[in-house]
Amino acid sequence: MLGDTEEDRLGRCRSVKEFEKLNRIGEGTYGIVYRARDTKSNEIVALKKVRMDKEKDGIPISSLREINLLLRLRHPNIVELKEVVVGNHLESIFLVMGYCEQDLASLLENMQTPFSEAQVKCICFQLLTGLQYLHESFIVHRDLKVSNLLMTDKGCVKIADFGLARAFSIPAKQMTPKVVTLWYRAPELLLGSTTQTTAIDMWAVGCILAELLAHKPLLPGGSEIQQIDLIIQLLGTPNENIWPGFSNLPLVGQYTVRKQPYNNLKHKFPWLSEAGLRLLNFLFMYDPKKRATAEDSLASSYFKEKPLPCEPQLMPTFPHHRNKRASGTGTESQCKRSKP
Repeated sequence: MLGDTEEDRLGRCRSVKEFEKLNRIGEGTYGIVYRARDTKSNEIVALKKVRMDKEKDGIPISSLREINLLLRLRHPNIVELKEVVVGNHLESIFLVMGYCEQDLASLLENMQTPFSEAQVKCICFQLLTGLQYLHESFIVHRDLKVSNLLMTDKGCVKIADFGLARAFSIPAKQMTPKVVTLWYRAPELLLGSTTQTTAIDMWAVGCILAELLAHKPLLPGGSEIQQIDLIIQLLGTPNENIWPGFSNLPLVGQYTVRKQPYNNLKHKFPWLSEAGLRLLNFLFMYDPKKRATAEDSLASSYFKEKPLPCEPQLMPTFPHHRNKRASGTGTESQCKRSKP
């Protein structure tokens, strides 16, 4: 009879009983996250319980989307979903993720001294490498920020939290603009554009690079109006000449945009090289069609000039620190790359 054996009940999924929970490491997008040991392989993993509280009709669609995307992705700089395992009940589902020691937000909070420029370049080069793979796989992340970037004890950076990620097509279809944490949100999203491209991820990369260099968030707006104002204070007022179609964006008429003709990036980062400023300006192009791609950014002379990006294993780590969102794994050999 069907369902007589555990194998019949679980199908091809393993049971969560095959994992020994070592300690709770916090709550992620899904729900509770544990550091656990796979009793079959002895490997340390992150075990995430899928949150089902408000669901009457099975797994939440956001979780299904993320599981579906992560099962397709295999790259050293993207968090690894190893498998889905089940508990005793149908609604008890766990994701087995590669384990990672820390996230960049926690690292930034706990560091006594800021990252060196060589370390910043190492982090951003890895982020861009993972993002190039993601975009070439026709996936836009839509929520890049320092807390969604994990790091292994070997200094390998992993892009994590794919709950808002979407597969996209060319030409781009409409998507909801209410994505990307406010401080990292591109101006086209703030102004109501429903067409989203990989350019929204690239704006966020600019914010992350600037945050790592300055050791504090670049554009910490408290509201959408303030966020737009901070962007304009930094980069100047957009117009049809530099951003064709700007005046037709849905929310442009709702804001009184300040007149500010100057780009103040150089004043914000007076010590940054010309190549570094060029890369930041390229990532902060108002017109999404002209904004740097991951491929463009990886080719930037910023990564070829001194100080060169350090090797991943020279990144600072805190062996006893365990981050709230630990999920990601890598080995030193996986993360080694040829110097740009």
